[in-house]
Amino acid sequence: MRTLLMVLWLLLAGVTPGTASVQVFIGINLPVYPQLARVPGYPVYYAPRVAGNFFFYDGLYWVFYDEDWYVSSWYNGPWTLVAPMAVPVFILRIPVRYYRDPPIYFRSWRREAPPRWHEHWGDDWAEHRRGWDRWDRRAAPPPAPLPIYQKRYSGDRYPRDIREQRDLSGQHYRYRPRDAAARELLPQQTPPRTRGPDRDDRETVRRERPPRTMEQDRRRSAPDAESRQGSPVQRRAEPMQMEPRQREPRQMEPRRMDPGREERMREREMRDRQTGGPRMNERPPQDRGGRAEQQGRKQPPQEEERGYRGRNEQQKER
Repeated sequence: MRTLLMVLWLLLAGVTPGTASVQVFIGINLPVYPQLARVPGYPVYYAPRVAGNFFFYDGLYWVFYDEDWYVSSWYNGPWTLVAPMAVPVFILRIPVRYYRDPPIYFRSWRREAPPRWHEHWGDDWAEHRRGWDRWDRRAAPPPAPLPIYQKRYSGDRYPRDIREQRDLSGQHYRYRPRDAAARELLPQQTPPRTRGPDRDDRETVRRERPPRTMEQDRRRSAPDAESRQGSPVQRRAEPMQMEPRQREPRQMEPRRMDPGREERMREREMRDRQTGGPRMNERPPQDRGGRAEQQGRKQPPQEEERGYRGRNEQQKER
């Protein structure tokens, strides 16, 4: 039976471990987030109060249950069966003393040494995983951060759906495994949705920005606004060009005067010549200073009477 299982594992090792695994529920059922303690000198945590072989390494939970290894990104599963060829080396190197529920054949092995996996899985496995138990303890990588956000999800709030687990992990846990085998076993997480700032956030940012920065942004955005063809900014900035209106010279026709009026004007000119000036009721021309010219000013009464007498005598002589 063991030989048949070993052949099956070797066949599964030829494909990607994530595609060869199956999501299952095993005998470990944790109602709350477990207490984890660091294995000294190892980048691994173990659960001292869990009645099972429960570990945390490189961002994932690992359980050795019923002769097989299982992995999950959440502390209470569901779990994925891992082929022996795909188990990370630091999981294989965990000392026997940190297995809280070890198999019976583990008890005859040294507690400070890792299990003898080559005896458990056979020579074929040992040939493919040669050197797994030899390493420099001073070059051990640091442990991955614990996903303590999962403490808020217990009991009825625990996400059982794989897609929901991926969404929560993508929001709260950004760590990615360093181990190549662990990366292949990690479920693909959904990236968190990015939300643009709402109106209140934009107003707060504007108020906090100094005036100098706002003026620089305004100058920087001015060329972009001018480059948009057909935009309202460009239509307002460029006034409409109008062609100058060409005025044609206006030809005035000679004004024809009434014959009767023309006759009256000639009589007036003759009277002016005889009297030596315009009539008193006519307004004399003024110079630029507003003073009447000397030619049309009013004569004294004596001189006026003499003028009348002189004109009468001339008429009598005629």
